Amino acid sequence: MSCKPCADFRKKLIAAAVLMIIITAAAFAINILSADYLVMYDSDTGKRYITEKADDGLMFSVEFVHSVNQTPVKDTYIIENGEIRAYSTTYRSFGAGVQTALEGDQKMTYDDNGNMVITGFDITYDPLRYIVGTVSDHILTFGGEEISLRNMCGRNARIVFEIVTAYEILTKGM
Repeated sequence: MSCKPCADFRKKLIAAAVLMIIITAAAFAINILSADYLVMYDSDTGKRYITEKADDGLMFSVEFVHSVNQTPVKDTYIIENGEIRAYSTTYRSFGAGVQTALEGDQKMTYDDNGNMVITGFDITYDPLRYIVGTVSDHILTFGGEEISLRNMCGRNARIVFEIVTAYEILTKGM
């Protein structure tokens, strides 16, 4: 024989456990779906190449040969407060198409190779766009890895870096 108060207690215990699981799963889903992600995708096709949690301090760079002055340029970006911010620009020489004067709080230093490094930018991008070179490649440095955007995306691909939520990824198909 079973004890009616014991059976009622078990039912209440099971119901409480199920409720706790539902609450925990809902909190986890809300946390995941509201988190920000850095995505890199082709704006023409929508094909997504990179999805990475956009934690503050996440950095990446894009290096290319400047089409006008024909010298390497490396633009470095950092994620801060859910935004893509310009962090630094590194280039070898002054010339058409590159910065020739410091503005605001910007500073210029030199790296170990004698390249100029400009920091102190107050620029955010929403989104950040590049067109992959047809003559020279664009090299993405991300997570310590160098990635040829020409090999990954193709020449002349219109690449977008954007901060989005997981919900946007799911609903927009990014």
